[in-house]
Amino acid sequence: MTVKKRILSGMRPTGPLHLGNLHGALLNWVEMQEQYDCFFFIADWHALTSNYEDPGSISDYVRGMMIDWLSAGLLPDKSTFFVQSHIKEHAELFLILSMITPVPWLERNPTYKDQIMQLSNKDLSTFGFLGYPVLQAADIIMYKAYGVPVGIDQVPHVEITREIARRFNYLYKKVFPEPKTILTDTSKILGIDRRKMSKSYNNAIYLSDSKDDIASKTARMVTDPKRARKNDPGNPDVCNVFEFHKIYTDKEIYDTINNDCRIAKIGCVECKKIMTQNLIKRLEPIREKREHYEAVPELVDDIIIDGNNKARKVARQTMEEVRAAMKI
Repeated sequence: MTVKKRILSGMRPTGPLHLGNLHGALLNWVEMQEQYDCFFFIADWHALTSNYEDPGSISDYVRGMMIDWLSAGLLPDKSTFFVQSHIKEHAELFLILSMITPVPWLERNPTYKDQIMQLSNKDLSTFGFLGYPVLQAADIIMYKAYGVPVGIDQVPHVEITREIARRFNYLYKKVFPEPKTILTDTSKILGIDRRKMSKSYNNAIYLSDSKDDIASKTARMVTDPKRARKNDPGNPDVCNVFEFHKIYTDKEIYDTINNDCRIAKIGCVECKKIMTQNLIKRLEPIREKREHYEAVPELVDDIIIDGNNKARKVARQTMEEVRAAMKI
């Protein structure tokens, strides 16, 4: 029997999941659970790095995130789901790794400066925020993951994890494999205002949105800014609605709408309505599963508890090896 290689990834519970999360990660995870031994975790400690002033909201989102995962097609009999803060060994390994990680490695992290600029309304001059790549490394190598599925912009995160694992192995004993970067394909999908889809921008379509919520949001979507009237030819290449059509509309219909827009045969309102109906239809299976899991919260809690137990067993074994290697 072939043993599946293990991969690990996580999400921060800072709000309900949206279409960007679905196409940026979840759908890739659903496919990967057929090929790999998958460990997926809710990174609530990571959420504290930028939401430390309101920690109560983090725990509120944990169950909702698990429901989103299950609704998208992740299965507890094929993947292990756990909550980061419930596995205390993560904190112990983070502490140990922080003792051997040079500060310049953290300061050169491109995400560090980028996030400080993007979240200028928050005080991120904390040790926790600077050192989050070390916690991230602990999360990954704790389970001796073969690889980490990421988009191209997250490659530096995996590379610093490889460096930290390499440094531990050099200083003490080879305990950790160096995780590989597994690049994943992601569909380009922006918020309704054509910026990055984000809760903080109030421009997201959530997996938990009702049909009416979706219709209301798509009606406000930004289209071709130069198309002032219906009889003006449009340019689908700069229209956000067409980015959604590429994903949710059958190619033959999409090609027709694309052509009709360019010759002003179809207006923006009608174009949005067609896309909206296709979007709602495609999300219907997710919505039905969500309703099921929302009706049985105790089942969701049991799935988390079972995953925590499985993850904890692996983490405890790893920490025994770490202490033995360090002779502590």
